[in-house]
Amino acid sequence: MFNKRTRIKELLTSEPQGQTVTVMGWVRTFRNNQFVALNDGSTNANLQVVLELGRFDEELLKRITTSASLKVTGKVIESMGKGQKLEVKADEVEILGDSDSEKYPLQPKKHSLEFLREIAHLRFRTNTFGSVFRIRHSLAFAVHQFFNDKGFVYLHTPIITASDAEGAGEMFRVSTLPFDNPPRKEDGSIDFSEDFFGRATNLTVSGQLEGELGATAFGDIYTFGPTFRAENSNTARHLAEFWMIEPEMAFYDLEDNANLAEEFIQYIIRYIMDKHADDLEFLRQRLLEEEKQKPQNERSELDLIQKLKFVTENKFERITYTEAIDILLQSPAYKKKKFQYDVKWGIDMQSEHERYLVEKHFKKPVIVTNYPKEIKAFYMRQNDDGKTVAAMDILAPGIGEIVGGSQREERMDKLTKRMEEMHVPAEELWWYLDTRRYGTVPHAGFGLGFERMVQFVTGMGNIRDVIAFPRTPKNAEF
Repeated sequence: MFNKRTRIKELLTSEPQGQTVTVMGWVRTFRNNQFVALNDGSTNANLQVVLELGRFDEELLKRITTSASLKVTGKVIESMGKGQKLEVKADEVEILGDSDSEKYPLQPKKHSLEFLREIAHLRFRTNTFGSVFRIRHSLAFAVHQFFNDKGFVYLHTPIITASDAEGAGEMFRVSTLPFDNPPRKEDGSIDFSEDFFGRATNLTVSGQLEGELGATAFGDIYTFGPTFRAENSNTARHLAEFWMIEPEMAFYDLEDNANLAEEFIQYIIRYIMDKHADDLEFLRQRLLEEEKQKPQNERSELDLIQKLKFVTENKFERITYTEAIDILLQSPAYKKKKFQYDVKWGIDMQSEHERYLVEKHFKKPVIVTNYPKEIKAFYMRQNDDGKTVAAMDILAPGIGEIVGGSQREERMDKLTKRMEEMHVPAEELWWYLDTRRYGTVPHAGFGLGFERMVQFVTGMGNIRDVIAFPRTPKNAEF
């Protein structure tokens, strides 16, 4: 059988006992016509393959170049070299795929992340992106395991939808109508009745509204899928296509919601710390090198692993939005005019405000609750004060908001009145309102941007470096 191979990660944890193995991978380096550093993506560590001098054909040796793929069968022996306990002494070498090392864009040297984004189809082959994407995979697995173990139902909500869950209006339109000459009504507007779905449709911005429908039948559900925002944001924190995790729970209030979110975040981070110690250590070292280039006052107080422990080992602080604004107004940073954005009750807190609360004031993750209703979505439960809603954001070090959620407004009269005030058409959301007509219940949920979580766990500064093929304004390459 062709694929009877041993993964390098597996092999490197075994004992050298002269056993014969077959390994396959890509050449990282080839020295002295004798030593091949082979990598198969299962770990950043390379396996040294030793070719006995004079044993292999010259023509074959010429084809062993950077990124050529090999199949090697040989004996596992103790290594004489430093830093490795074993190597493979090759009996047979087969070249599966040649590579022109002169033209290969990934030369064995340090490349900038900007350059690697231009060759995103090859960047997985670097150590940095090897670590990032192995961690991304395990985070996704941990998400499913957490909710599965708690008895949640995984609900696939639609990617094409006719509703705008956030009321933000920044959506990608889905249409089969001709761009140059769409059918029009008498008033000149586009006639979507002739479109594929018979109405205007978009790519989803959130699976939440459909998630609520599932929660009012199954009790606890979660969604985990792609979402889209046609927001012209060229920042290190925004993507036009990203993945969202959105649990919705019947019979939950705001406190239950916050408890679940805290437990969830700590669980998935612990999972990575347990399963990916080597990848995290590599990324920690990488980050320390990066930090050395920054002025002292801009350097992080915590290294990557300390930052993750900071979240898993501390109970999250819980404060109201009003308390958060008071803390900011009393802060030395505000008094010395160090904030770029103003602070007053009613603002949508900026990342700098959120990070101040977490990193400087409390020195632990913070859950902020009861935000002004004017800056939050129509579906959030209104508090008795008439000014705030039962919303919550979880703020984390280095990144600011990582989770946003709320108790949902289950009272029909309050919900429809708020929809009216915010110009959300009730007739289009008749199906959503039915959940309040037929056995309404207190319920709550939250959303976690998966890429933000991958960024947090890996320490990568730009969100474009934690998704395989980033979609951003003017960029849909690959």
